[in-house]
Amino acid sequence: MEVKKLSISWQFLIVLVLILQILSALDFDPYRVLGVSRTASQADIKKAYKKLAREWHPDKNKDPGAEDKFIQISKAYEILSNEEKRSHYDHYGDAGENQGHQKQQREYRFRHFHENFYFDEPFFHFPFNSERRDSIDEKYLLHFSHYVNEVVPDSFKKPYLVKITSDWCFSCIHIEPVWKEAVEELEGLGVGIGVVHAGYERRLAHHLGAHSTPAILGIINGKISFFHNAVVRENLRQFVESLLPGNLVEKVTNKNYVRFLSGWQQENKPHVLLFDQMPVVPLLYKLTAFAYKDYLSFGYVYVGLRGAEEMTRQYNVNVYAPTILIFKEHIHKPADVIQARGMKKQVIDDFITQNKYLLAARLTSQKLFHELCPVKRSHRQRKYCVVLLTTEATKLSKPFEAFLSFALANTQDTVRFVHVYSNRQQEFANTLLPDSDTFQGKSAVSILERRNTAGRVVYKTLEDPWTGSESDKFILLGYLDQLRKDPALLSSEAVLPDLTDELAPIFLLRWLYSASDYISDSWDSIFHSNWREMMPLLSLVFSALFILFGTVIIQAFSDSNEERESSPPDKEEAHEKTGRTEPSFTKEPSSKIPKKGFVEVTELTDVTYTSNLVRLRPGHMNVVLILSNSTKTSLLQKFALEVYTFTGSSCLHFSFLSLDKHREWLEYLLEFAQDVAPIPNQYDKHFMERDYTGYVLALNGHKKYFCLFKPQKTVEEEEAMGSCSDLDSSLHLGESRGKSSGLGSRPIKGKLSKLSLWMERLLEGSLQRFYIPSWPELD
Repeated sequence: MEVKKLSISWQFLIVLVLILQILSALDFDPYRVLGVSRTASQADIKKAYKKLAREWHPDKNKDPGAEDKFIQISKAYEILSNEEKRSHYDHYGDAGENQGHQKQQREYRFRHFHENFYFDEPFFHFPFNSERRDSIDEKYLLHFSHYVNEVVPDSFKKPYLVKITSDWCFSCIHIEPVWKEAVEELEGLGVGIGVVHAGYERRLAHHLGAHSTPAILGIINGKISFFHNAVVRENLRQFVESLLPGNLVEKVTNKNYVRFLSGWQQENKPHVLLFDQMPVVPLLYKLTAFAYKDYLSFGYVYVGLRGAEEMTRQYNVNVYAPTILIFKEHIHKPADVIQARGMKKQVIDDFITQNKYLLAARLTSQKLFHELCPVKRSHRQRKYCVVLLTTEATKLSKPFEAFLSFALANTQDTVRFVHVYSNRQQEFANTLLPDSDTFQGKSAVSILERRNTAGRVVYKTLEDPWTGSESDKFILLGYLDQLRKDPALLSSEAVLPDLTDELAPIFLLRWLYSASDYISDSWDSIFHSNWREMMPLLSLVFSALFILFGTVIIQAFSDSNEERESSPPDKEEAHEKTGRTEPSFTKEPSSKIPKKGFVEVTELTDVTYTSNLVRLRPGHMNVVLILSNSTKTSLLQKFALEVYTFTGSSCLHFSFLSLDKHREWLEYLLEFAQDVAPIPNQYDKHFMERDYTGYVLALNGHKKYFCLFKPQKTVEEEEAMGSCSDLDSSLHLGESRGKSSGLGSRPIKGKLSKLSLWMERLLEGSLQRFYIPSWPELD
């Protein structure tokens, strides 16, 4: 009895909690959360969402309930910004996200209420839902506009590590502890961190190429690389390190340190050396080198390496603590030093920022000119630039060394010392120099102040060339002292042209760099990117390769067929040259033999008979030349010349038939053209000696008919067109090939002299057709 009462009490408690949670879920009204009416437009909804999101964002609002409020605002905007979800909510009171499985989910939830009793929209919540998300993710949440406008430009100064997550993601829970540890370490080193919620930022997730969660990717120089290893702290650290270029930090030893430090003149940068006991370059130092790669060159000295004592002794370095030295124009003495155990990023950044430029940097680009000589903002923020205009030299000239020593002795916050190579920046130098021959081939010094970004400056050029003497230094120092009291000393005005970028790579190098980056990205994409994105590119590549190799194979087979056709024998050519010719043929202009490949003529044999005739496609015809072994070469040459102009038609095919092999097949076919070529009695003694060489048959394999071209007998006889017209001439071209003097007296090629006219009538369809019941077999 007590067990029964306890069971009833337990069931009543469950029902009560369910009712309360359902009422709480139904109480969620997206219109009320955003403060808009049910008839509000998308523009009004978006405007209200932006206003509330800025007000309740956890980073700006310290209210304890700000996080929950912000999640409600995001959820409300997700429903109302989607017309389908909004319509479903207006009709049924929910967004319809679980419509397909509501019944199954409800049964599952009620069966397992004792295991997990949290409600989600519109009913149950699980512990890994977005509303229970750790605040560490909220801090780094990215939106599409934030990614495009801030993260991508900032990725050229530091790499970003981004995690793609979503609701209902069990694997996201598993990697959360490792992710927290990695974020705490890498963010302190200067790595950017981001989190993208695929449910709320689908556009950004798709843009990044993340089609599943969880996913981790790195962004550097605007390029995206996916992490594919096990999610452990060391792998994430190595992944970030692999994103960085490999040539950021140069290994410096006692053998190359002089060359490294002497590169300031060519690179126009200060050089930084880090002395440490670690055999590998620390990640913090690599990230610093990447952030300031445009301003300084970085080197690393492993103090445990043999021979490092020379450098440590020369520069008085304490090998038991990390030490950073910055060298400018003087390689034997560092311009600044910092030494500390456990050096922090902020300390290094402040130290580097104070030493970004040389004492007297060379103006090599307009960007550097803007940074070194900024535009005057107010009377209290005046910045003067002392410019040395000198010629380029392999070694430091005396005027430059004197200018450098003067800059070192007179360093001020309001004055910046720079120099320009006159031969590289001629327009810039000519604008500041007076029109006279006084400064021809000599150095000069100008003091200028920029007034606007368009190039307008006020300046004062020293009257005499700069030689670096003590008097020159005294005059320059006097001008600078006078400027503090009277800025009107700069009486000349001019508009300076933009400086040319001296250090920019030439076009070929830029093209090679771009090609290298593209190949590297493509290689990485093939092996690591999502295959759904790579399928169009792979399809295009394989299609192109298939067409290319297919064309090569077809051409190879075509060439092999042509090579099998033998060339004219020498004795046949000799016979043609010695034989007599008739007058009418001598008048015919001599034509050159067509080049190989112009006309493709195949032999009609038992192998090719079916494909070239019996199963010929509808509308196609095969033009067959009848020849013998002795006349093969001559007739084929003339045949090619006559039909060459008709080879452009794709419905015509050209073949030849050997009379010595297939005479019976030809005799059977000619029986259906008795009015043209009557076949004599088989007991005729000259039956096997009838001459059919030079006959041409146009065979239509599909409709089973043919047209006949019969060569003329003699020149004096009527020219037989050979068409399927009324021709009653006898087949006797001679009693025999051995006895007939008519055939032997004219060239064999003359038999086909009118073939081109017959071909024209064939294409016109004006020739007589002879039909046949079926094609005989070709033995």
